[in-house]
Amino acid sequence: MEIALLAGPAIVMFVTFVMLPVLLAAYYGFFKWKGFGPPTNFVGLQNYVTIFKDSTFRDALAHNGVIVVLSLLLQGPAAVLLALLLNQKMRGRSVVRVLIFVPYVVSEVIVGTGWSLMLQTNGAVNALLVKAGLPHWTVDWLSDPKVAIWSLMLIITWKYIGFAVILFLAGLQSIPQELFEAAAIDGASYWQTQRRITLPLLGPTIRIWAFLSMIGALQLFDLVYIIWGQYVAATAGTSTMATYMVVNGRNAANYGFGNAVAVVLFVISLILALTYQRFVLNRDTEGALTEGKK
Repeated sequence: MEIALLAGPAIVMFVTFVMLPVLLAAYYGFFKWKGFGPPTNFVGLQNYVTIFKDSTFRDALAHNGVIVVLSLLLQGPAAVLLALLLNQKMRGRSVVRVLIFVPYVVSEVIVGTGWSLMLQTNGAVNALLVKAGLPHWTVDWLSDPKVAIWSLMLIITWKYIGFAVILFLAGLQSIPQELFEAAAIDGASYWQTQRRITLPLLGPTIRIWAFLSMIGALQLFDLVYIIWGQYVAATAGTSTMATYMVVNGRNAANYGFGNAVAVVLFVISLILALTYQRFVLNRDTEGALTEGKK
């Protein structure tokens, strides 16, 4: 009775705001629906066939894959190094921590608007390069397909690295200091200590962060839509599955198709999450679970 009383509200909230919308999206995905009135134009799996035949969706899926990989490769090592630095006793450490974390809590609308203004052809970045005597370095940061994806990764890294740093700092502070003292007595260098002690013990935190980063990269929408809009993102090579869903669903008044894209995005995220849980996160719980073991 106590379990039902305590878990009941959470279960009701989860079913109402997570499971029910997913089921409704799956239902509407079988219709060609304008978004109002009951759906009557049943098209079966046609929406899903159209999705996977559309080269624009395949490009968006590829962009999501690139963002997932680059987010891990760029943010992970940089965040670990910053966390190691900020874990040392130094003057102004609290100020630096705040400055690194501030972009994470700033609204995506503000971040997207600010960066889009700075990265325009006649924006602050190119103007600064010209004044620095480097006019040949000026490029079209937002529209050039060879550059735009790196501009997006710069913005993503700048905004979200603060979360990784704070997470890693919490993990570092949970490592017993006696281990470092013993390593110092044994003559281990600073980097040997980090490699043999810090990184292995920080592993569970890094793996949790990597999981959150991958899911966030798959669902990336707001920054891309604010900076590149619905027309430039595809040609610039920064479109994502979420922007594809909005452009071809809501903006095209084809809500059935948009729901089908949402289902595809959900299934891809679920498969990634379950696979990561099975082969990566399970190693962090195997030692803690003793039930059923002899």
